[in-house]
Amino acid sequence: MFAVYAESFAPRDAADPLAGLVLGERPDPEVPEGWTTVTVRAASLNHHDLWSLQGVGLRQEALPMILGCDAAGIDEDGNEVVVHAVISDPSWVGDETLDPRRSLLSERYQGTFAEKVAVPRRNVVPKPASLSFEEAACLPTAWLTAYRMLFTRGDLKAGDSVLVQGAGGGVATALIILARAAGLRVLATSREETKRARALEIGAHEVFESGARLPGKVDAVMETVGRATWSHSIRALRPGGKIVISGTTSGPQLDDAELTRIFFLQLQVIGSTMGTRAELASLLSLLDATGTKPLVDRTVPMEKARDAFEAMSRGDLFGKVVLTR
Repeated sequence: MFAVYAESFAPRDAADPLAGLVLGERPDPEVPEGWTTVTVRAASLNHHDLWSLQGVGLRQEALPMILGCDAAGIDEDGNEVVVHAVISDPSWVGDETLDPRRSLLSERYQGTFAEKVAVPRRNVVPKPASLSFEEAACLPTAWLTAYRMLFTRGDLKAGDSVLVQGAGGGVATALIILARAAGLRVLATSREETKRARALEIGAHEVFESGARLPGKVDAVMETVGRATWSHSIRALRPGGKIVISGTTSGPQLDDAELTRIFFLQLQVIGSTMGTRAELASLLSLLDATGTKPLVDRTVPMEKARDAFEAMSRGDLFGKVVLTR
């Protein structure tokens, strides 16, 4: 079958960070007991896929590895479905994101950038008819991460105020749209004027340059950037406020962790990773009930996947890029 896969790793400072990316034929997926296959109609790109090409979260001995965490398609019974990307141990009970043996598709198991993907039967979730395959394919990683950050880990309710750092990325875009749909007051930052304007268009009430002084303190900050925005995030919070962090795209090391401010103002620093199958089902129900749609920056035929990878590598996106079959 046709697939988009990593054949080798490129160093982070390589002239071509996509040197190990290959588009070509791979064997059909093996289907263990308790698993099933989904015929992929659409699959969305994540930073995880770029990092995989550098060997982050992916072992040399696992190569060649079909990339991709997210997909929507048709199951073996002809149903339209969404694939949940978190694979927990078969014996695990409860929140699968807490399973120390969990992994994502494209880490230990072949990913979604292919004609077919094999997944545990419990990882297949019905797709609402109100969402296209392209829209649904945006949800299992970035949008599920945003949903868990806001409503599970952040426990935010209508009327709360939230700051979203780094408008433009897939998770940040999802955070803005979901927060607005749930009745939160949404502030957003970006270094780029065009991305601040787009953030207003998709639901932010106010936008600011990165690091700018805000008109007031917020109840929570959604943090995916890391080092570049951390100090601003901490200083933006009201006493007792929360910072929910799910990523560090600008780097994990901090010059100043703001520990004094954290303990003096009794701030909460909360980690969040991906989400559960039940949360994905709840996210789908929320979008179906409200008519809210994921923001798709562009769709690209899977045969031209390198173009999509190059756009993400440049940061030339606002919303999700989707590969279609």
